[in-house]
Amino acid sequence: MAEKRDYYEVLGLKKGASVDEIKKAYRKLAKQNHPDLNPNDPKAEANFKEINEAYMVLSNEEERQKYDQFGFAAFDPAYGGAGNGFGGFGGFGDINIDFGDIFESFFGGTSSRRTSSQNTPRKGENIRLGMEISFEEAAFGAKKDVQVSRIETCSECGGTGSNKGTTPEICSECHGTGSVRVQQRTAFGVMSTSSPCSKCGGSGKIIHDPCTTCKGKGSVRRSRTVSVTVPAGIDNGMTVSMHGQGNRGTNGGPAGDLLVTFSVRPHEFFEREGTSVLYRLPVSFVQAALGAEVEIPTLDGNVKMKIPEGTQTDTVMRLRGKGIPILRGSGRGDQFVTVVVQTPKSLTDEQRDLLVKLGEAFGERAASSGTAAKKKRKK
Repeated sequence: MAEKRDYYEVLGLKKGASVDEIKKAYRKLAKQNHPDLNPNDPKAEANFKEINEAYMVLSNEEERQKYDQFGFAAFDPAYGGAGNGFGGFGGFGDINIDFGDIFESFFGGTSSRRTSSQNTPRKGENIRLGMEISFEEAAFGAKKDVQVSRIETCSECGGTGSNKGTTPEICSECHGTGSVRVQQRTAFGVMSTSSPCSKCGGSGKIIHDPCTTCKGKGSVRRSRTVSVTVPAGIDNGMTVSMHGQGNRGTNGGPAGDLLVTFSVRPHEFFEREGTSVLYRLPVSFVQAALGAEVEIPTLDGNVKMKIPEGTQTDTVMRLRGKGIPILRGSGRGDQFVTVVVQTPKSLTDEQRDLLVKLGEAFGERAASSGTAAKKKRKK
């Protein structure tokens, strides 16, 4: 007879572990060794059985007290005890265990051996597409038409798959559920499994006179023109969901959605940062030094703006309310104008002389002195 391992050792716990610690350890180990996740692995199956045995005792306060006091003798006759109705834990007696339920309750999913009815209503698949829009369209919104190829209900048969005047027959094998359930006795007890019905292919119905348009599928693929509303304030990479504009659902389920992801073309002048519009304004040295009134392009057209006397390069000025509208909200961002003072590259002799005199007036000496320096270079 193989030596049984201590239940606390099986779960990797110390004696006196809390209920939460026991549950946490069980979830982790049961998931690692679950037969569905380790097919054809006898060791994992044996481990899973041992883990469940330990958990059944330690998770029950009364049984745990007996085990802590008497050990295995409290349950298993082979160890000198009278047993407690667990069938010596050899195979859990004739308990009907559905491990799909265990797997679902502990891990938030379903066992691969347990499937829902094949003809349960299911939502149709979503359709994804990209759309390129201009900077202005992203800012103020627009209406755009797109061509969408999607699966729709066949208009000829109304989605039944049968020719007009005929109706599908309910499958006599699965009684319209689309799946059949089989019970099988295993080392763990009686395990229930389900699989698609082989007679109807999982549809739950048999079509004797298929529709000539959809060939019995109940659906066809068509190209449709869909009008897409571009929300004001949408940004590059954002996605808009159009409910019910995707592929047809199955078994009476709703249609999927159309997901449109926007790509915004770069603007000739502007850049965007959230709801702010950024613009770099080139000005001359004279305009920056003496001040000026200039025209600034905005999303609403040109506006006049004053450049204060003595403005330095990289000075930022704000035009309130000239930015991007707030997406699905009210109000707009601002436009920020960064002044860039441009240094003249080509000067006439007269301009050079004037700049030299200006420098001297500020107590500065130029690297060369105007026309005289230029004539000297020619010699």
